[in-house]
Amino acid sequence: MAFFKNNKSGERQSISSRLHPHSMRYGADNHSIETDDSSSVGETIELDLDSQLISRKKKSKWDSFTDCICVDWREALSRCCDGLWKKCRKQVEYHPRTINVGKLPVYHQEMQSAVYPPNVIRNQKYSIISFVPKVLFEQFKYFLNLYFLIMSCSQFVPEVRIGQLYTYWAPLGFVIAVTMLRELLDDIRRYRRDREVNSQSYKKLTSRGETFVPSSDIHVGDIIIVEKNQRVPADMVFLRTSEKSGSCFIRTDQLDGETDWKLKLAVATTQRLPADLALFDISAQIYAEKPQKDIHNFIGTFTMMDDSEERLSLNLDNSIWANSIIASGTALGVVIYTGSETRSVMNTSQPPTKAGLVDLEINFLTKILFLGVLALSLVMMAIKGFGGPWYRYLMRFILIFSYIIPISLRVNLDMGKAAYSLMMMSDKEIEGTVVRSTTIPEELGRIEYLLSDKTGTLTQNEMIFKKLHLGSVSYTAETMDEVVAHLRTPYLSDSIPQQMSHQRIRRTAVTKVHEAVKAIALCHNVTPVFEVEGDFDTMTYQASSPDEVALVKWTESVGLTLIHRDLTSMTLRTPVTGATVKYGILQTFPFTSETKRMGIIVKDSNGVITFYMKGADVVMSSIVQYNDWLDEETDNMAREGLRTLVVAKKQLTEDQYRDFEARYSQAKLSTEDRSTKIRAVVESLERDLELLCLTGVEDKLQENVRPTLELLRNAGIKIWMLTGDKLETAICIGKSSKLVSKTQEVFVFKQVYTRMDVHAELNAFRRKNDSALVIRGDTLEVCLSFYEDEFVELACHSPTVIVCRCSPTQKADIVHLIKKHTKKKICAIGDGGNDVSMIQAADTGVGIVGKEGKQASLAADFSINQFSYIGKLVIVHGRNSYKRSAALSQFVMHRGLIITTMQAVFCSIFYLASVELFPGFLMIGYGTVFTMFPVFSLVLDKDVTSTVALTYPELYKELTKGRSLSLKTFFIWVLISLYQGGIIMYGALLLFDQDFIHIVSITFTAVLLTELLMVALTIRTWHWLMIIAEIISLASYIVTLVIFKDFFDPKFLQTWNFIWKTVVITGISCIPLYIIKFLQRKFSPATHAKLVGL
Repeated sequence: MAFFKNNKSGERQSISSRLHPHSMRYGADNHSIETDDSSSVGETIELDLDSQLISRKKKSKWDSFTDCICVDWREALSRCCDGLWKKCRKQVEYHPRTINVGKLPVYHQEMQSAVYPPNVIRNQKYSIISFVPKVLFEQFKYFLNLYFLIMSCSQFVPEVRIGQLYTYWAPLGFVIAVTMLRELLDDIRRYRRDREVNSQSYKKLTSRGETFVPSSDIHVGDIIIVEKNQRVPADMVFLRTSEKSGSCFIRTDQLDGETDWKLKLAVATTQRLPADLALFDISAQIYAEKPQKDIHNFIGTFTMMDDSEERLSLNLDNSIWANSIIASGTALGVVIYTGSETRSVMNTSQPPTKAGLVDLEINFLTKILFLGVLALSLVMMAIKGFGGPWYRYLMRFILIFSYIIPISLRVNLDMGKAAYSLMMMSDKEIEGTVVRSTTIPEELGRIEYLLSDKTGTLTQNEMIFKKLHLGSVSYTAETMDEVVAHLRTPYLSDSIPQQMSHQRIRRTAVTKVHEAVKAIALCHNVTPVFEVEGDFDTMTYQASSPDEVALVKWTESVGLTLIHRDLTSMTLRTPVTGATVKYGILQTFPFTSETKRMGIIVKDSNGVITFYMKGADVVMSSIVQYNDWLDEETDNMAREGLRTLVVAKKQLTEDQYRDFEARYSQAKLSTEDRSTKIRAVVESLERDLELLCLTGVEDKLQENVRPTLELLRNAGIKIWMLTGDKLETAICIGKSSKLVSKTQEVFVFKQVYTRMDVHAELNAFRRKNDSALVIRGDTLEVCLSFYEDEFVELACHSPTVIVCRCSPTQKADIVHLIKKHTKKKICAIGDGGNDVSMIQAADTGVGIVGKEGKQASLAADFSINQFSYIGKLVIVHGRNSYKRSAALSQFVMHRGLIITTMQAVFCSIFYLASVELFPGFLMIGYGTVFTMFPVFSLVLDKDVTSTVALTYPELYKELTKGRSLSLKTFFIWVLISLYQGGIIMYGALLLFDQDFIHIVSITFTAVLLTELLMVALTIRTWHWLMIIAEIISLASYIVTLVIFKDFFDPKFLQTWNFIWKTVVITGISCIPLYIIKFLQRKFSPATHAKLVGL
């Protein structure tokens, strides 16, 4: 049965997974769905009032009983917890609000703070009360720490106590104390940042003038003045600005990650007031929708409560969200949402916690070790006999063998990961790299799939105008001087009479070029911004899209320059004479991802009203008048890798515009389904537009994209490109970036609608061996609905997959799909806000700081400045991190295994007595100062240099098999530990039979020397810090021997007999392993040794 989840009730429902979509029909009551599936004859599925699918098939009592018994216990527990949580915590309900402005009374301050949340930012994870419980819970949810907690607590029982309490509690307390200190410092830093933001001072406008208030004392209904370059403290409706145009720019990179400035418009009624204080002389109300997450929409109204009862609609252009920065002028607004109801806070969520595969593997190995402790203890008890208080002896055996699971394992791994992250960030060749998730650096060494965005990731997102097509003629960079000449012609006073001999042909070409360039220069949302730099004023263009800026810059290069724009007009400077032409802006319709087009209605000095529109070919082809060239030329430009826009126009009469304006104004005032109503009105204009031109803009490839993709492909990583662009552009970028090789065949999955269509295309693709797959997003959905398993299997065998017309949600779904079917590790890389869901869904997310902002970079696990950096990040740092983590973790476990082996031998020799071999302080020293530095120095080890790793990327393929940390390597280390522990103990018995009273000194010295030699044996590339670590460890042990004379006999330790026998025992435990390693290097060298001739 396939299970579905109801969004309303949250309960699981079931329906036959074999039910065909066309085999359902509604019953007579419109509440049931009858099926034609033969496997469910006589059964209908009823939709009850709670939208739950309930089977009407009659069940026996036994069936009901077995259903109850077989219910998933986790689901039952989840429901129980959800129910308790809902009862304990009341769900927050949001409501729309009406805010009074001016003479109308506002809520009393105390009442407001009870109705609306305080304007306080709180990013702290803990409070004074919750700090200790939360930190302890986070620590002891791991098996390793929980195990040691239980072992430590057992020491309070006198019958099972082994040695001193500090033997167990000191290491555990140290680990917990370090963790709590780290969390405390992090939370203190968060508290200080919050306090700094909450105490920031702002100007509050009152009827008595301006006063300063901290951000935390701002309430709904307050009128706040925000200066240039100041952070907006709360969500506001924009009332007034110091800019004469009635608009100002804001920066929203901290809100949505986009670096382009946004234009905000003040409410026209309040902007016309003579002064700020005049706001208190009017009577007005602002209606605001209930708080919600959507930062790209806002519905509200502004109503004057005087005799005029003027009512204006408010939208996103009239709102300024908290955490935005005022980029120009001064903004004055009335607060509508505060604190937890602001858009920025509602969109703030903790990213999903990602656990590395190495962590999961180590957690599994520690459970095996625990089972080994239990088995060893039971064997001891079986030999000893289960007479008397056997359970007490069993517990003591478990306790003395508990060192087999070292508590320092997680500490060493966490410190190692921090070291790997620091190495990545300090690498000068990938400068600017930031590691935001220090828990998974070794995951970069296990990547098998790389899912990449196109625009801004593989390309630079720097647009350059390349081609203009008018239907009958095409202009490129080589022929752009003809466009300049044609554009100058209408502005030459004496040129037209001279062209009369070529009247028909010449005038037609001139008119087409002039109309096309004028349309491009007018149809946009670009605003020229002048900034003073020294003695000169420099003009830059600000827009929400780099495509827009590229088009306006091109019109400037050919002679028609945008020099001014405000809310109601824009001014162009014409070629030849430099005269200015002013156009009135009547309406603008901004670009959205749903409409894929933008429009503007302008009025020239002659009173002619023109509706201009530009957009993607897929939507514009049905809007413009019939033509026979648009589709063909769009495909041609896409094959060249150009981003295309279709430009069209339509002239309107005064009556037509007045009728449209009335309907449009009425739709904008609606508070319910406003966007739908507005869209319907605008679409009434979008019919039979005159096609003017087709533009082609190039998005240049990122630096070193081709060699980086080749490097990753040679490393065995399969690369998928997921883009929202059209199919032809995606194919062209795929070929130009060498994602698809020249000799490789491209299989384009045709548009499919039915199961038969999908089946036929899958069979066709199956016959195309080694072909790159290109598929549209909508086609992909159809394929997955019918043949998910078959499609994913074929796609994963393809060398390259390109998914075009792909939405952000589909990108994340593809990540989950590959995870589900292949169980492979996936890395996702992107640069825009539309890539965040994909980045967070992947095992490893990489964000690029690009033209689209920092949203992807901030949400990713790793942040880089350009795509080519991922090569070294994965091939070099990923390799080193994984290899080092594997070696470090196994060596720490070996350190515990060898001690446990010695303890087991000691117990078996002394009549199975559950007595500790070493005193507690030595065991603590063994896990810390005596062996910590040499073992941790393994984080500096590397099997190959970065040059070799990049020269032979094929070496990376071995890492994905997980052979560096596996059951095989684990059991090899177990055998080594058993051998060395046994040799040390039995060697001590044989060589020191007369001095067995000094068993502690003999065996501990031998095991310490063995550990230091084993570290040296494991190291593949020596570092000077490794040598220092070995010297420090040996020196610290010698100092201990001198200080603790009560535990060690100095005279015995200085005898030649002790020295040579200890050296012999240590040599026998290590030399055979050195010989085996030498023979292995000689006769069965590693792959990298074969390649580089080591």
